[in-house]
Amino acid sequence: MPQREISDLVDQKSLRKNVVAGSIGVLVHWFDWAVYAYLAGTLATVFFPEENHTAGLLAAFAVFAVSFLVRPIGAIIFGRLGDRLGRKQTLSIVILAMALATLVLGLLPSYDSIGIWAPILLIATRIVQGLAAGGEFGSAAAFLGEFSPAKRRGFGVSWLEFGSLLGFLLASFVVFLLNQAFTTDEITAWAWRIPFLITVPLGFVGLYIRRKIEDTPEFKQLQELETVSHAPVKEVFQRNLKQFIQTCGMEIFMNVTFYVVLVYLFTYQEVYIGIDAGRAALLSTMASAFGLIVVPLAGIASDRFGRKPVLMTAAIAQVLLSIPMFALMSSGEEWAAFVSTLGLALILAIVLGTHAVTVVELFPTRTRQTGLSIAYAVTAALFAGTAPYMLTWLIEATGNHLVPGFFLAVVGVVGVITVISIPETRGISLIKEQDLETATVQIPAALLESPGADPSSSCASVSESQDLPRDSATH
Repeated sequence: MPQREISDLVDQKSLRKNVVAGSIGVLVHWFDWAVYAYLAGTLATVFFPEENHTAGLLAAFAVFAVSFLVRPIGAIIFGRLGDRLGRKQTLSIVILAMALATLVLGLLPSYDSIGIWAPILLIATRIVQGLAAGGEFGSAAAFLGEFSPAKRRGFGVSWLEFGSLLGFLLASFVVFLLNQAFTTDEITAWAWRIPFLITVPLGFVGLYIRRKIEDTPEFKQLQELETVSHAPVKEVFQRNLKQFIQTCGMEIFMNVTFYVVLVYLFTYQEVYIGIDAGRAALLSTMASAFGLIVVPLAGIASDRFGRKPVLMTAAIAQVLLSIPMFALMSSGEEWAAFVSTLGLALILAIVLGTHAVTVVELFPTRTRQTGLSIAYAVTAALFAGTAPYMLTWLIEATGNHLVPGFFLAVVGVVGVITVISIPETRGISLIKEQDLETATVQIPAALLESPGADPSSSCASVSESQDLPRDSATH
């Protein structure tokens, strides 16, 4: 059975439900992440002693950083669970953990009420959220990739990053409404809890949806063949180290660009360019909204033209245009800030729409979730989370306001090198030779993947063999 017929086994309603199930956790995570960042000053007042507000703010950001530091641990835990028990199980666990931790955070007493226990409990909630976040990307990416029809896999997986941008955008809108509806004293006293608490119902809706889905056809195929890996972490580093390094390069390219354009750029424009905070916030919101349009289109383009051409276009554009865009931004003209911000957002959106499906297709199904989770979490913790601090230090050390442009250009070079090193994976089978080596039934020779194999072959082809159970491809 050709790969194009896999989608016929799942009706369009089910496919839409799977897309929502795969992307809603990412939306919840990034909504919570952005709300915490936007309300850091308020949270410093609520959870830390008032004697030194600067120290309190630094402490609030340190707690924020804790969630990054524990992500690799969460990636190992949930990546291993996903490759052993299935994507559905980890998708449910991570969104439940995020929802419960966010609920607790929204109900925490202040420092004035319980003293030192307030920051301790805040740290505990952020650790749980960080562990869950470490498992979210790999779980959702593997799930969306394995449930999307091969010819539209890029488009299907792009909804993962659509969810992250939507969460980011909704957070900025909710915080804006919060500041419009309440005074500063009211927000500090109690209204800061509202954005966190409204996340909880969304999280439980996501949990309900995820509990109703089935596991992916590829993972169910491994279960039928009895080839599920019992040590996926060990297997990633013993047998898929090349794919892991390539994924790290791809995620450095994506993660650092994401944090510079959507997180750091707001501060840069306000502090170094002299753009007022309101207008800088508007530009950031426009960048996120623009990304919502471009990300699915980039996924579609990767399905039509291939992953490598789309990613290479973005990487070369970042190398060549980052410095000119920051120079244009520094001119002080209103139109220049608008054009340069949207230009950077365009490059980022192309990467966002294509990176996840590319790394999904690099790994065999046996180790896919583990490899993706660890690579994403490690690069986010080591490179993305430190980017704003590194850029601030470099600007102060050099006095050159174009440093972020040079920084992004170097990251673009990492992207170029990574894209050159990877194979073209558009339409490739997600069941690979490594997945079939320990099968308990005879595997047709035509199924084994080779450089010249028909990329339209799929796990569904396994079920066509008389050597396998007839229901092994049931979705």
